[in-house]
Amino acid sequence: MLSKQANHALKALLELAAEPERWLSTHELAIAQQLPEPMLEQILLRLRRAGLLKARRGRLGGYRLAGAAGEMSIAAVLAAVDEDVDESEQKAGSSQSSPAEQVTFGLQRRLEQAQQRALEQLNLEELLFDLQSAVAGAEGGQGLLLG
Repeated sequence: MLSKQANHALKALLELAAEPERWLSTHELAIAQQLPEPMLEQILLRLRRAGLLKARRGRLGGYRLAGAAGEMSIAAVLAAVDEDVDESEQKAGSSQSSPAEQVTFGLQRRLEQAQQRALEQLNLEELLFDLQSAVAGAEGGQGLLLG
């Protein structure tokens, strides 16, 4: 479901969300999340163009979130990095489709719409909480936090 670019974008954003006031370079993000630096740079540029990140040049520069993690929907992140055109939309107007194909296409569209609504409601802060819970559980803490 998540493309490689979306996966990398979310990892980088989670790293930035964990320290929202700190500027992190592409190199620091790549090392922290074990991501390929050239690909990450392209992803960060897309996120900046979409208004999700701020960028600052110079020795103390880097990237940080443009707003609060709780206000950054996962749908916005995915839209910023995934530029694929949905092929099912191209087939929608086909008058050559059988009734069964039209029904299954309608089901596919309903599923995509439900998924889109869920992604619009889910935000980066919630994923950060999930990450912190997973880390706490992996470190032998009191177990996962429930929220």
